[in-house]
Amino acid sequence: MRIREATSPDWAGIWPFLRRIIAAGDTYTWAPDTPEERARALWFKGDPWRAFVATDSGDTVVGSAITGPNQLGPGGHVATASFMVHPDHGGGGIGRALGEHVLSVARADGYRAMQFNAVVETNIGAVNLWRSLGFEVVGTVPEAFHHPTRGYVGLHIMHRHL
Repeated sequence: MRIREATSPDWAGIWPFLRRIIAAGDTYTWAPDTPEERARALWFKGDPWRAFVATDSGDTVVGSAITGPNQLGPGGHVATASFMVHPDHGGGGIGRALGEHVLSVARADGYRAMQFNAVVETNIGAVNLWRSLGFEVVGTVPEAFHHPTRGYVGLHIMHRHL
């Protein structure tokens, strides 16, 4: 696996699995029917945001991540990030590799911490991954996410120093 900066042509590899993940409605706070143009604008936000792709040995995109400031101005020293791993490639370490890469990039970019604002509490795989990478749940917003099969569940706010 290789992780590199994403380029505009990478969108063609990202969109099919990003669309599939958001359509499921069980791990992401985006509307399940988010149109492609809107999704692309949310994923490729531009400076100071950075986008990355994980590719397999054939240069097929199997995951992607974005990172940038969690807030502006006086809160701009804390980064945030979002991750998508192709569901057909889950469990192979792609999420961990993207997480480690993004943490390293954020540290090099001068951020002092990273905060995730909305980790669905029923997304146990993600919660466990982020905990293993040093994140702590600093709060949970009760019933802030409407899961398609589990009803209203909490959204964790997770944080770690860099």
